[in-house]
Amino acid sequence: MSVPNKILVVDDEPQITRVLRTSLTSRGYEVRVANDGESALDLFKDWSPDLVITDLSMPNMTGIELCRHLRTKSQVPIIVLSVKGEERIKVEALDSGADDYVTKPFSINELLARIRAALRRTPVAQEPELPSTIAIGDFRIDHQTRIVTVRNKEVHLTPKEFDLLAFMASRPGQVLRHRALLTAVWGGQSVEQPEYLRVFINQLRKKIEPGDTPRYILTEPWIGYRFQPDKN
Repeated sequence: MSVPNKILVVDDEPQITRVLRTSLTSRGYEVRVANDGESALDLFKDWSPDLVITDLSMPNMTGIELCRHLRTKSQVPIIVLSVKGEERIKVEALDSGADDYVTKPFSINELLARIRAALRRTPVAQEPELPSTIAIGDFRIDHQTRIVTVRNKEVHLTPKEFDLLAFMASRPGQVLRHRALLTAVWGGQSVEQPEYLRVFINQLRKKIEPGDTPRYILTEPWIGYRFQPDKN
């Protein structure tokens, strides 16, 4: 008999936590609930969940702050829930370490699909065919420490930004289709969520490109992207 996946739900709305606890438990997940960020961090330390679902708007510590705290100690999948659907908020949540973003109100079936996808994703750094370190052109990517340097300067990336760059850097010069990138980094369910890729490519470019004109991550219209480690 397989061990059930453990899910930590963080939300200050009792109705939401009650519904999620009931729905997830009935699907075979082991669930614990925290009503604020501080309690969530204590539970996380003692219980080590396999996935975290957190609201954004909470007293004392926001969901975005919670994501940042969790990312200092773990690569656990994080799904953020919020009534806010603006791209700016979505980007901030993803940039803080969230893996997925679900806007309230949502269907439980959609959330369950996102949970299944998040739990079966394997970080690019764990794929056996990738070398422990990629040193190519202006880039050095260390999978062991998850440190990236560009032009000899360390660049701070979120976990998903790192996975995306590492996947592209392992295939320099190749045209990588949207579907291939989404599947490799976010799992098969995310092929229907192309906005993820656009958001993360834009964030990556802001962090690694030397100017406004893309030099390293080139767009192949209607197809995907190509990674060029330098222009030599």
